[in-house]
Amino acid sequence: MSHGWIGVDLDGTLAKYEGWRGVDHIGEPVPLMAARVRRWIAGGLDVRIFTARAAKTQKPRDRAMAIAAIEGWCLKHLGAVLPITSEKDFAMVELWDDRCVQIIPNTGKRADGLDEPA
Repeated sequence: MSHGWIGVDLDGTLAKYEGWRGVDHIGEPVPLMAARVRRWIAGGLDVRIFTARAAKTQKPRDRAMAIAAIEGWCLKHLGAVLPITSEKDFAMVELWDDRCVQIIPNTGKRADGLDEPA
């Protein structure tokens, strides 16, 4: 039985992001996150890169270049080419992202206990 898949954002989460430098530029790995992903892969978990770079709303050429760059980056830094998506589905069990705010299910309340921004 599958445990579902874990989505990992690329820019700012798995790879360092210091501003846009082009569709095929990906920063160096974030060491802690890259090590975590390698452990997940070694443990047989289904890990996918979750990034807007792969969005179907991108220009086809840019999307193809981005996917090729991400695949090469994954092979170099993670030892495996991971699936790449910009869409979540019902099988996604976690999303690791630098922009997400977790909500307690069915409450609308932030899981971190912080108040709404001003």
